[in-house]
Amino acid sequence: MRIHVKEALLGRESVADPYPAYARLRELGPVRRVVLRDGLACWAVTRYDEVRAALTDPRLSREPGRALAAWHESDRGRPLEDESDLGEHLLTTEPPVHTRLRRLIADAFGLRGAEAARPRVQALADSLVDAFAHRGEADLIADFAYPLAIGVIGEILGIPDPDLWIFRQWTSNAVRPGPPDVPEPGPYLRALIADKRRKPGDDTVSRLVSAEREGALTGVELESMVFLLLLAGHEGSVALIGNGVLALLLDDAQRGLLLSRPDLVVAAVEEVLRFDGPMELAAWRFATEPLTLGGVRIEAGDPVVLALAAAHRDAEHYTAPDRLDLTRPHLAHLGFGHGVHYCVGAPLARVEGAVALETLFRRLPDLALTRPAADLPRQPSQIIRGLCELPVRFTPG
Repeated sequence: MRIHVKEALLGRESVADPYPAYARLRELGPVRRVVLRDGLACWAVTRYDEVRAALTDPRLSREPGRALAAWHESDRGRPLEDESDLGEHLLTTEPPVHTRLRRLIADAFGLRGAEAARPRVQALADSLVDAFAHRGEADLIADFAYPLAIGVIGEILGIPDPDLWIFRQWTSNAVRPGPPDVPEPGPYLRALIADKRRKPGDDTVSRLVSAEREGALTGVELESMVFLLLLAGHEGSVALIGNGVLALLLDDAQRGLLLSRPDLVVAAVEEVLRFDGPMELAAWRFATEPLTLGGVRIEAGDPVVLALAAAHRDAEHYTAPDRLDLTRPHLAHLGFGHGVHYCVGAPLARVEGAVALETLFRRLPDLALTRPAADLPRQPSQIIRGLCELPVRFTPG
């Protein structure tokens, strides 16, 4: 049975709420042949146990070179995976290359680095709220989530503040065309790296430039890694903050619980990562050899997507999975992946998410949506699940 997801299950009408479609897909079996919103055919893995197993299966590779020729002829152009000359990074490599690249940034994005960034995250969050608190209304994506996340990653990487708007445009071009003077990623990154060679600083890009000079990575890997860190380093956090605020605004009981018990903010972040996390699908994988997953045979070269959003609503693994519950006893989830590809930026994303939710609901306790949730525009990507806008009102302060 072939399921045309684009037409029957995961068409564009499912962007706002894909979870009923994923539930129907789970009922058909843990692994199904589908066609995604962008028209690409693949195998979709939707149940928790099979998704978790697939995340660590060495026969499912992230290397696009493992894909069939038809995949490369489809003109996909997803920049984090196969943008020309910027596609050799953590999302597209396997050990030992992946291990070598990951080691170069582990300190900056590990637990210690994330905790070192916490005071800066808090100061930035407060300054952003200060800037709009008197208005009584705001767009929490444009006015808060985005400048918070891009400001933090920009500082870690050593990006000049005047350039930060460029990266917002790179990620929003699919939603609305930007001004004609937006630099292309390749030329901008090469100029940035050249500047770091001339004037290195105490930042991650400078350290990667130094590592390239010592032979620890190639020039293409250097540009690709900086590109990945710039985009992935803020997109996920923006989506996490937006989805988290929205989920709490739509659930009076859970929002009230957080207001009365701010110590639950860490648990709130974990539950949001499960309930409506920023990653709808994990990065593409390709079978390196024929294999059987969930009772289904997958041929070598076949593309496979791991539907994290579906796995996180699997009733075989979670009690009442469609309910937001900040006191859920078992908070284990796959929102940051599992195994060797576990998200290197997870500690920083957790810090940003917790600081953002605590700050917003402490300082603006009567936050309310100014538009129905179903009308809020979302990013068209089926990888990142995030809001384009989150308009709210509150008592001016």
